Amino acid sequence: MVRRLIVSVFALGVLVLLVRLFGNVVGPIAFVVLAGVAMLVRRLPARIVRPIAFVFTFCVLAVLIGGLGYFHFVLKPQFIKTAIAQAPKPVTTVMAEEAKTESWVPKVPAIGTFKAIQGIDVAPQLGGIVAAIHFDSGQEVQAGAPILEIDDSTEQADLKNGEAQLKNADVALERQRSLLSTNNTAKASFDAALAARDSAAATVERYKAIIAQKAIKAPFSGRLGMRKVDIGQYVSPGMSLTTLQQLDPIYVDFSLPEQNFDALRIGQSVEVEVDAYPGQTFAGKIQSIDARVSQDTRNIMVRAQLDNKEKRLLPGMFANVNVVAGTEREVVTVPRTAVTYSLYGDSVFVVKAAPPAPAAPAPGSAQAGPAAAAGPAQAATPAAPPAEEALIAERRFVRTGETRADRVAIVEGVAAGERVVTAGQIKLQPNARVRIDPNANLQPQPVRPKE
Repeated sequence: MVRRLIVSVFALGVLVLLVRLFGNVVGPIAFVVLAGVAMLVRRLPARIVRPIAFVFTFCVLAVLIGGLGYFHFVLKPQFIKTAIAQAPKPVTTVMAEEAKTESWVPKVPAIGTFKAIQGIDVAPQLGGIVAAIHFDSGQEVQAGAPILEIDDSTEQADLKNGEAQLKNADVALERQRSLLSTNNTAKASFDAALAARDSAAATVERYKAIIAQKAIKAPFSGRLGMRKVDIGQYVSPGMSLTTLQQLDPIYVDFSLPEQNFDALRIGQSVEVEVDAYPGQTFAGKIQSIDARVSQDTRNIMVRAQLDNKEKRLLPGMFANVNVVAGTEREVVTVPRTAVTYSLYGDSVFVVKAAPPAPAAPAPGSAQAGPAAAAGPAQAATPAAPPAEEALIAERRFVRTGETRADRVAIVEGVAAGERVVTAGQIKLQPNARVRIDPNANLQPQPVRPKE
């Protein structure tokens, strides 16, 4: 009894294995063939049955082991790959915004630096000890106002000596002139007296010039910088004592690529922004354009002039310059976060409706038979709620234009009204299924000053 049960279980296992290996048709046929062979073997004599049984058992075991190996290393990976390929792709949650049309005035952006109309380092022509200081740091001065005095006591003494010699030379010259008028002296003596008088006069003028050079005055009106010397300090020729800057009006120098040269004109309007006053724009006009293009950078220098009545702009400040280069026009813009920049080209993900699923079989087909048979029962089932719209993200390469604040102009690739993904692109693949989260909106970050 136990032997028959074992044989039955073994036969059932062989049948199942053959069905898995060869299918629902070939498997049972192979099992019947094996069963018939086994029945024939049982009818043979014992001396022949044993070798045949041994060979048969060996073949069955070989088939079983080979089948198990084939299932484990060939069929099983194929089943897994097919299941993964047929599994529905997960839906990615993203944020999206419609591309919209805006009116922009064409502008050429540039980076510049403010420069004073006139700006110098106040320095002495002659060395000496500082005797007096007539200014405070940051003081406004007028042209000709005294700034600093260097000790000139030695030059003052030399000036008095020179004036005394000049007086004596004048007396000698008058004496020679009177004698020459009566022919009591030679013309050479008169000429010598005249030369001595002129030399004494030049010496006096020289000492006066030295004294004037040691009294430093403002060459033009402006604002003085930080004081760098103290009374009693020795200063050498060319040493910077302070700075003097004329602040109103003020220049801003910037460079542009040579391809923008055709868009530049004298008197053209510019808009300047500085980090010190976020949100404020200062207007000016182009005053001059350099006569050459730099061979190193292929850029051309441009200088614009701005009014600075309140003197809020200072030389050396960083400037964001926009040159107004045309009239207002309509452009398609998207948020800056929607554009993915790469070496292969800039791209955006455009959200669009997913293609329709394959159509259901016709009512008259064989597959529709069971459904038609159950007609009244299914008609009574309430309708399911409408499903959420199926969306996909299509990757589209674009050509970008000007950037302003948090918007980018799209020259080619996106039309107004199309929805573009603004957050979550890193998780997307082309034509991936997406779902738009209407409550997750990115708020623009406050503008931070450049460092």
